[in-house]
Amino acid sequence: MSGEPQADCLFCKIVAGEVPATVVRETENTVAFRDINPQAPTHVLVIPRAHYPDAAALAAADPQAAADVLTEARNVAEDEKVTDSGYRIVFNTGSGAGQTVFHAHAHVLAGRGLQWPPG
Repeated sequence: MSGEPQADCLFCKIVAGEVPATVVRETENTVAFRDINPQAPTHVLVIPRAHYPDAAALAAADPQAAADVLTEARNVAEDEKVTDSGYRIVFNTGSGAGQTVFHAHAHVLAGRGLQWPPG
């Protein structure tokens, strides 16, 4: 739990502008960009600018940043016009849950039937 940028973190590099991404929203504390391997017609990642390895670490270390990520997830859904049809916000925490980039992030998914439980 550092909050400090990590040199080997893909999402820290996106925040720094060192790796390109299709950014759809930015705030002082968050960046939202399209997933490069979308699992639904709308698939946007919302990340805190500060580095925390997963959602649990983010919530423990910086509850306001966690709230900012959720607020931006809602704003993404509004911008993508999926609030009426419904959308899902997913945080994968740990490799066993499918987390592949260890920088906390929320997936905003919409635009197709999203069954429960997932996958």
